[in-house]
Amino acid sequence: MKPRALILRAPGTNCDNDAAYAFEKAGAASTLVHVNRLLENPQQAADYQILCLPGGFSYGDDIAAGRILGNLIRHHLRDVMEEFKAAGKLILGICNGFQILIKSGMLLPDQPDAPQATLTLNDSGKFECRWVNLQVASSKCVMLAGIESMYLPIAHAEGKFVATSTEILESLDAAGQLVLRYQQPGASEVAYPFNPNGAQRNVAGICDTTGRVFGLMPHPERHIDLTHHPRWTREQHDRPDGLAVFENAVRYFA
Repeated sequence: MKPRALILRAPGTNCDNDAAYAFEKAGAASTLVHVNRLLENPQQAADYQILCLPGGFSYGDDIAAGRILGNLIRHHLRDVMEEFKAAGKLILGICNGFQILIKSGMLLPDQPDAPQATLTLNDSGKFECRWVNLQVASSKCVMLAGIESMYLPIAHAEGKFVATSTEILESLDAAGQLVLRYQQPGASEVAYPFNPNGAQRNVAGICDTTGRVFGLMPHPERHIDLTHHPRWTREQHDRPDGLAVFENAVRYFA
């Protein structure tokens, strides 16, 4: 039986169909669910094994990217999300979805006086849209199993990962939760534009302590076919890098 993926959408979400197709190509059954429908019937989440928060600009990214939907989840869907996690299921947040996971407290639990981390404005002060080299820095995340590196597109204005203290950053690093990092081929330091936003320790994605909740700024759903690669006519590639993320999620329930 195919695992079922719930693709949670809201006003301003624009990568929901892409994420649904990526999961289907990887072998899952996908359903698009508007957040209002989930608020009306939160228990429907129990029918799914994977929850995906896709990219876009939920609620126009008013106030801050992902803040409004993150608050909706924090105050109205927190119990359902915690039950989903406790049941051993997977949660994936891509770009705006990563911002939502951070700001809802679902990815990193809040400290008593402040969040552990945030995603803030790019150092460049502008929207960054480019392809980036990525390195998997930890084996903790189940959705990155067997992956060493990826080449994926990014498209964001608030993608800079910042921990609220050096101690928290060190703790997340030591725990293997800073799982995905920007990479600059052939260089020991990662400079702009290879790190497109100035993220601390070149962080492009993190996971929770279980390895089953994963948020990343790059878009794996935009590289699930070889022809998606910007140089597919000039370079030989064996397989699309982004598809492996979705295949790992499906394989987890095989």
